[in-house]
Amino acid sequence: MLGLAVLAGLAWTNPEPVDFESFAAGRLVTVIEAELCHKPSLPLMLQLVVNDCAELVRGQRQALGVLAREHSRRLNLGVASLYSTRLGGQQLLPDWRLPVYSVTTVGVAGQFVVLQTSTTP
Repeated sequence: MLGLAVLAGLAWTNPEPVDFESFAAGRLVTVIEAELCHKPSLPLMLQLVVNDCAELVRGQRQALGVLAREHSRRLNLGVASLYSTRLGGQQLLPDWRLPVYSVTTVGVAGQFVVLQTSTTP
């Protein structure tokens, strides 16, 4: 009976896609801010135009969450959900392409845990 109660509790707290969107938005803001704003990876032309890179990235939090949700596949296991996300790869300028980010995340008991990440230039 206890096992059934635990399974029911996990099913009840299995995070929904909207929860994943919020989680992914926070992670993306952190990663993008670190990659673009704290390393010399922005092209010089953009560095001249962008005054506050970190604030610009943080201001896109909601849009980044939607983007993550739209580029993720969810496998709903009932008691947990497995999200596979793949973002990036677009050519932004002639000499500047976004890296491809792949992330596997599990949502269980109302929380998210990143299982695997990879970046391809």
